[in-house]
Amino acid sequence: MYYGGIEAGGTKFVCAVSDENQKIIARIKFPTNSPQETIKNIKQFFEKYQLEKLAVGAFGPIGINKKNPDYGYVKETPKAGWQHFNFLGELKKFIHVPIVWTTDVNIASYGEYRKGAAINKSSAVYLTVGTGIGGGLIYKDDVYQNWNHPEMGHIKVAPMKGDNFTGDCPYHKNCLEGMAAGPALEARACKKAFDLNKDDPIWRLEAFYLAQAAMTYTLLYAPEIVIFGGGVSNQQQLFPLIRKSFAKQLNQYVNTPPLDEYLVHAQLGDDAGITGALLLAHGK
Repeated sequence: MYYGGIEAGGTKFVCAVSDENQKIIARIKFPTNSPQETIKNIKQFFEKYQLEKLAVGAFGPIGINKKNPDYGYVKETPKAGWQHFNFLGELKKFIHVPIVWTTDVNIASYGEYRKGAAINKSSAVYLTVGTGIGGGLIYKDDVYQNWNHPEMGHIKVAPMKGDNFTGDCPYHKNCLEGMAAGPALEARACKKAFDLNKDDPIWRLEAFYLAQAAMTYTLLYAPEIVIFGGGVSNQQQLFPLIRKSFAKQLNQYVNTPPLDEYLVHAQLGDDAGITGALLLAHGK
């Protein structure tokens, strides 16, 4: 028996097939081009396998409510050609098995929950910080989504004292993504985030906003762990700064696990998404 997974990112797609023992037997990666070319690549990869089930995590926003006519669609995305594209509908034309449909950050969240930093936890928040910011919530083995899927990267944040940057999110300006995603760092520094020195003061600014977000998620969801993934989060010097700022902003209002165990870096890296997709396809 074969199980399929698709990590459908705005930059690249990863497709994989695993056997009944969750061993990956085939995997492919290709750029996210037009929907037509992308669907062709997906079909060519999976047509060699008789799948039992498929799980897809797609960049979004996407329609996830089965009661709504936009279920299965990629909706208001800046990715050219993908706006209001019936992605799930196109897949169902040639994949005639049950398909789990959720976001790319949700499958990464589930991967970290089952195989990464949140092993043996009953709940976890996962936040990916890169070109954009997105988040997922896992509670008792379930991916949380309801009328819509969570958009944790678009919560409003209070500006740090002395920060005059107004935010670059085209929808909300000074939301978390607008203030702390990679492009916001680059707009402030006039250089790529990975070219910044590890002791650059901008990392304290970044830590302030990520800590503020973690405080909000702590107060809303009370998770057992908050995991940071994505390219910006690969800056290891961020984590002591995040924990220090989090402690100051939370101000001992509620208890949390020890912060070096509570606010942590993702463990699976680029494999989190496809790992989570295959696990969801297995139903495990």
